Amino acid sequence: MADFRTHLGVAVAGGALLGLGAWQATSLSATDAASLAILTAFGGILPDVDADNSHAIRLIFTLLAVLSVVVGALLLQAWLGPGGLIVACGGLYVGVRYVLSAVFRRFSVHRGIWHSLLASLLCGLATTVASYQWLLQEAWMAWAQGLALVLGTLIHLLLDELYSVDLVGTRIKRSFGTAFKLFDYRQPGNSALMLVLVAALIPWLPPWGTLQELLRQGASLWR
Repeated sequence: MADFRTHLGVAVAGGALLGLGAWQATSLSATDAASLAILTAFGGILPDVDADNSHAIRLIFTLLAVLSVVVGALLLQAWLGPGGLIVACGGLYVGVRYVLSAVFRRFSVHRGIWHSLLASLLCGLATTVASYQWLLQEAWMAWAQGLALVLGTLIHLLLDELYSVDLVGTRIKRSFGTAFKLFDYRQPGNSALMLVLVAALIPWLPPWGTLQELLRQGASLWR
């Protein structure tokens, strides 16, 4: 499979192309274009969240911890004073960075459910919901950010499959087919739970018509 540097490097390059292209071809601001590039890069390492003791899982949970602090501060600032807010945000950081990551490593299997199209869909929808409902982004921008994350995860999965083909030895490695799959065939219970989570996010999504228009405009740029 591709290593951490390869995943991150290719995803960063893909995110840079996406962000720069969107900035040049549309009225997107530099800040919004940068958010698309960053989300694509993050998506490029996200499937390795199930890899024990890897660079990816440490970086992923550090970024998630920082994001939880930002979101927590925004949501709790009206309810807590400065001291309480600091304690709450500190607790969020420790809880996500250390406690949640430890629990996640305990119950996850590498190349399991997180290396699947279903997981990519869940992460993309969760990003869209968070952007639209919590960060109060416009509907089209929330969809764009969710799609950017999905793009990054697809880059990761495709790289893993490409590295499963040994062109020198003209053989297919045993890992072929374990990354770019619809869901985790070995653990259908996990896949069913993830499908339930996908369904639970649907009522919180921005209007679907906005997504259709965004995809139409994106396709028109390639003509």
